[in-house]
Amino acid sequence: MLVNAKAMLDRAKKNKYAIPHFNINNLEWVKYILEECNKMKTPVILGVSEGAIKYMGGYNVVSFMVRSMVVDLNIDIPVCLHLDHGSSFESCKKAIDAGFTSVMIDASKYEIDKNIEITKKVVNYAKKNNVTVEAEIGHIGGTEDDIKNKIGFATIEEAKKLVEETNIDFLAPALGSVHGLYKGKPNLDFNRMKEISELVKLPLVLHGGTGLENEDLKKAIEAGTCKVNINTELQIAWSASVRKYLDENEDVYDPRKIISSGEEAIKNSIRNIINVLHK
Repeated sequence: MLVNAKAMLDRAKKNKYAIPHFNINNLEWVKYILEECNKMKTPVILGVSEGAIKYMGGYNVVSFMVRSMVVDLNIDIPVCLHLDHGSSFESCKKAIDAGFTSVMIDASKYEIDKNIEITKKVVNYAKKNNVTVEAEIGHIGGTEDDIKNKIGFATIEEAKKLVEETNIDFLAPALGSVHGLYKGKPNLDFNRMKEISELVKLPLVLHGGTGLENEDLKKAIEAGTCKVNINTELQIAWSASVRKYLDENEDVYDPRKIISSGEEAIKNSIRNIINVLHK
C-alpha cells in the first residue's frame, strides 16, 4: 500500500537503519524495485525526479502506474511515492494532487529566508493531504536531470532554523555527497551530520548514495541518516547488463527482451544495498 514516509523513517531512526530511496525512471524500474523489496520485506521509497515525471508522461501517469502495480503485484510492504527535488511549490502541489504521498521541496538555491518561505508553503499544503515533506539545506553537488551543482556544506545554524520554522518531516543536509559519480574519494562530514541530527531530532537524508563505501553508509546511519537515495548505481548495473546482452544477441529487437535483460542486475544491486542499510 502507499503510505507517507513518516512511520517508516521514524522506525528507522529509532532502530538505527536506513530506508532505501530508489529513483524510478520507467515502468520496469517500478516493477523490479517493488518485487525485490517485497521479497526482502523492506519498506521502500520510490523517488521520482521532475525529469523522470516528464519522461514518463506526467504526475498522474506516474501515480496511477505505481498504485496499480502495487495492487497487481500483490505488494504488501509499505511503499512511499516521493517527488525528488521538487523545484517549486507548483511542482510539489501537482505531485500531491496526483496522489504522491511524500514530496521534497528543494529551495536550497535560495538564501535561507527564501528557502524557509517556500518550504513553509509546501508544508502547509502537504499537511492538509497527509503528505510528508523533505527539505534541503546547503547544496548537494554533482548532476541530476542535467542540472549541475557545486557542493555547499550545510551549516548547523541554518539547519536548525529551517527545521524550527517549517515543520518539515525529514531533512537533507548537504555534507559532501554528490549526485551521479564521485570524482575522487568522497569526503562526508559525519561529525556535522551527527551534530545536526542530535539538534533537529529529525530523520536525515543522504543524497548521492552511489559510489559510497559500505563503511561510509554505515557511518552515515550511525550519525542520524535514515534515508539513502540511490539512482546512478541501478542505472549503471542495468546499462552494463543490457550492453552485454545486445553484444551477445545481435538479432534480438524485441524491446521487452532488451529492457528486461537488465532485470537481474538491478535486483542484485537492490539486494546488496538493502543488506548494507539494514545491518
